[in-house]
Amino acid sequence: MLAKKAGVPTPPGSDGVIATEQEALSVAKRIGYPVMIKAVAGGGGRGMRVAHNDVSLIKGYHTARTEAEKAFGNSGVYIEKFIENPHHIEFQILGDGRGNIIHLGERDCSVQRRNQKVVEETPSPLIENKFKKLREKMGKAAIKLAEAANYTNAGTVEFIVDDNGNYFFLEVNKRIQVEHPITEEVTGIDLVRYQIMIAMGEPLRHKQGDVQFKGHAIECRINAEDPFDEFRPSPGRIEMYYQPGGRGVRVDTHAYAGYVIPPTYDSMIGKLITYGKDRREAMDKMSRALSEFMLTGVKSTISFQQAILQDPNFRRGVYTTNFVEQLLSGARRELLDDKR
Repeated sequence: MLAKKAGVPTPPGSDGVIATEQEALSVAKRIGYPVMIKAVAGGGGRGMRVAHNDVSLIKGYHTARTEAEKAFGNSGVYIEKFIENPHHIEFQILGDGRGNIIHLGERDCSVQRRNQKVVEETPSPLIENKFKKLREKMGKAAIKLAEAANYTNAGTVEFIVDDNGNYFFLEVNKRIQVEHPITEEVTGIDLVRYQIMIAMGEPLRHKQGDVQFKGHAIECRINAEDPFDEFRPSPGRIEMYYQPGGRGVRVDTHAYAGYVIPPTYDSMIGKLITYGKDRREAMDKMSRALSEFMLTGVKSTISFQQAILQDPNFRRGVYTTNFVEQLLSGARRELLDDKR
């Protein structure tokens, strides 16, 4: 595995594609439960299953393979140790294919549902408040891996981080990602433009020391789905559409009043991004912008994201990938019920 050869920390797991049930059982026995079954060609949270015992492993193995085949045309899966209650931290990279590779800082994408991101922010509260030295270590690891592959394009190196500050390589997304605008906001670098320049054969115009980070940015994915019904997609015609604006507020969308959301594609219809001089200002702008966002005719995640922005743990920057599940259960359900 390239990451291992490059000296990048990886979770224990299989050395390649799992071909049989017996091989899956053998790997799980060696590394111990719980384990994560992941599609080789996966993305968007699809083709992933957690197994806590042999029975759930066999079921998850076949389910993940079937889901991966339907979604990606590739049924290959591998297995790795499942890190419980992790933080999802990723680094934006740029490589020009000439040996020039830089990173543009991290994004914290730990607020997820069904392994799909809901809210992203940069810089990461975990790194800012608890593990500041991780930024340099993980940034160097991301570049080291990209150098080993002679990486060309914009891309993202994803890691999981445990509560002790240990980090493990997760995957590389070889494309521009949904959450790239928050990196653009804090660096002032147009990533899509850079992709075009790289495709034209131009070298990077920035060196690592040229990359400056300023302020804080948050993104909320506006999805046409019902967060109070297991995030069930809500296709249909948008009746009323009004998006917020103002200084430090950005909306990337294709939606408009009268637009018909089809049932056959991803449910995301827009991205709301706010920028502030610090995290508090970015959060306050996001809360205001969400309250001004008007979208009727279909269900949306707007009210749910308002609840996220009001949650004490989120405001303190203390959350893991289990945050959404915790928010939807127990006493906090009352806050969500008020938002319905």
